[in-house]
Amino acid sequence: MRLRRAATLLAAMVARGLTLLAAASVMIFLAAEALPGDAAEVRFGGRATPEQVAQIREAGGLDRPPHARYLDWLAGTLAGRPGHSYVTGRPVADLISERAPVTLLLAGAALALACPAMPALAWLAVRGPRRLRPVITVLVVGGAALPQVVVAAGLVALLSAAWGLVPPVSLLPAGAAPWQHPHLLVLPVLTLALPSAAYGAALLRGVFADVAALPFVRDAELRGLSSLAVLLRYVLPMSAAPLARLLAVISGGLVAGTAVAETLFGLAGLGELLVTAVGVRDIPVVQAVALLATAVVVCGLLAADGIARVTTGARA
Repeated sequence: MRLRRAATLLAAMVARGLTLLAAASVMIFLAAEALPGDAAEVRFGGRATPEQVAQIREAGGLDRPPHARYLDWLAGTLAGRPGHSYVTGRPVADLISERAPVTLLLAGAALALACPAMPALAWLAVRGPRRLRPVITVLVVGGAALPQVVVAAGLVALLSAAWGLVPPVSLLPAGAAPWQHPHLLVLPVLTLALPSAAYGAALLRGVFADVAALPFVRDAELRGLSSLAVLLRYVLPMSAAPLARLLAVISGGLVAGTAVAETLFGLAGLGELLVTAVGVRDIPVVQAVALLATAVVVCGLLAADGIARVTTGARA
């Protein structure tokens, strides 16, 4: 009976995920269509004749109706062939596979830093030293509100210009893997991790405060249990569901946020590829990278929903 219920829940989650991805694919296609100009016009910078532009559009299939191009793109993506770049002519899958390691390393390292920092900061704001709680709360809320560009500028000024610990840009040597030069990743990883940790802590602070006010948690504190033990034994297990959802959202946000960090620090990842593709109207690349980032968020949310159902005992 439990196995059947689990199978039904899994099937419902997969169906919901596919529905979300289908809706997202339509929105991504429409957003790409709404970009002014197209690759044929951008490629020649207005110097081509109308006949030349028409030939390029016909060769790339840009003169076909939007619904036909959407169906072709969707069918190719489902078959693992998201098309070819309008600019370089290379398969989009190859471009993504070349850039993905940098983005995954950045997002993974930032998530590894943000994961323990979020509950630690949130708990300090709730049960830290009484005089420090307002300061920590202000830092958490202020850090969550700061744009990544401001965080990056502050880190460069402090760690690079003032202390000279790391270079201000992260240009990797040609052919080098990103993990071979970890000092080049410090600034972009911190640029991603610090705002994410502050944002997560700001949201968890209220959850932790509610859990800490429960009678059995108060009783544990009155019995002399240490603050760390209360956090590990009571607060984190009781907050597993919102914590899982928060991690899913932050994971997707980190993947999307790499566009800013990679562009600012000169790293060739998926975010930098997306920004460049938007600039030259390389629509197949834009659509593929955007759909990939959306898939990460949807998968994370579904996983978080599954964890929430298990931890709370909710039924589908």
